[in-house]
Amino acid sequence: MTTAQTTQTTPTTPATTQYAAEEAPRLQWTKYAPEVYKAMVRLDAAARDGVDPVLLELVKIRASQLNHCAFCLDMHTKDALAAGESVERIIQLSAWEESRHFYTEKELAALALTEAVTVLTDGFVPDAVFETAARHFDEGELTRLIAAITVINAWNRFGVACRLTPGHYTAGQYK
Repeated sequence: MTTAQTTQTTPTTPATTQYAAEEAPRLQWTKYAPEVYKAMVRLDAAARDGVDPVLLELVKIRASQLNHCAFCLDMHTKDALAAGESVERIIQLSAWEESRHFYTEKELAALALTEAVTVLTDGFVPDAVFETAARHFDEGELTRLIAAITVINAWNRFGVACRLTPGHYTAGQYK
């Protein structure tokens, strides 16, 4: 475990701030199941093929927020910023329904679908959510979007279950 430190220059804070110790991952799952990891990478590549890269990062960030996957949040916010996404739109994602004016109607439909697929509290994706998404995406795009949402949810579950450590990812590292 390591301890992160940063130098602060404001007069109200000490010169060095001591942060909580970094948690070690519980399990290096890619080491013990490399074929599963390789299959996930192939599935991820197939799912994102044809999906707008900026929209894809917004979807991945929102699903990762809902699933509390810090590792994936670290990765996808950095990738979104590298792809030209604004800090403001990334920050507003956690409250996208109240910040609708930051997003296009197509992005809003994708975010609603992301939430419906990620949080299956009712056991299904509501018809209204699906129908709205279907108005903005053709059948091929919609299928790939659903696949991309499903894949990020799977990645999130690996990240949360194995407690992967955020903060060490560099944009584009796994592309």
